[in-house]
Amino acid sequence: MATIVSTLFISLDGVAEIGADWHFPYFDENMGRAVSEDYEGADTLLLGRVTYDSFAGAWPEREAAGGADAGFAASLGDRRKIVVSRQPLEFTWRNSELVDGDLLDAVAALRADDTLGRVLVAGSISVVRQLLAAGLLDELRLLVHPVAARAGKRLFDEGDERRHLRLLSSEVLPTGVVRLRYAPSSAPGAADYDDVAAVGPEARA
Repeated sequence: MATIVSTLFISLDGVAEIGADWHFPYFDENMGRAVSEDYEGADTLLLGRVTYDSFAGAWPEREAAGGADAGFAASLGDRRKIVVSRQPLEFTWRNSELVDGDLLDAVAALRADDTLGRVLVAGSISVVRQLLAAGLLDELRLLVHPVAARAGKRLFDEGDERRHLRLLSSEVLPTGVVRLRYAPSSAPGAADYDDVAAVGPEARA
């Protein structure tokens, strides 16, 4: 079975819509390594329309330019790219295709495909939200920047349902960015104040 993995840059106040002014000051060789590791082993990318348009508008030109990031740009072009869009698209970036039918049905089919390894969801906040809600996301990877962005689309929007996560690993980068890997989980258990009072500060006094 394939695993569905999300990778996002995110601010301390939960904004996952990248702002160049708060993101790029923290991007160094250590974050570059972390990003490269996230893409390793992912032969398929699942992208929302906005993220795809951003990638397709930049990476083919960078590949053609032959600069320092041309190798990574070429690897993106070579990967299969499945795009989530409510409108038909004319693709100019190679190996791109429109999601076949309903998003959740399509992702369930990808997960069941024994020929796939990791499907990486890069950015694409609305797609990540839907997959989390449907229980179809296997891993959530966050690069948490030590800045309050104050504006922009947040990963977790308003709603009644809680999203519990289990920490798989963590790493603090020299810039203060924290690299976190989570898997969806359930709450440790039902509890209220009376249940935890005995282990609170007064109990340790």
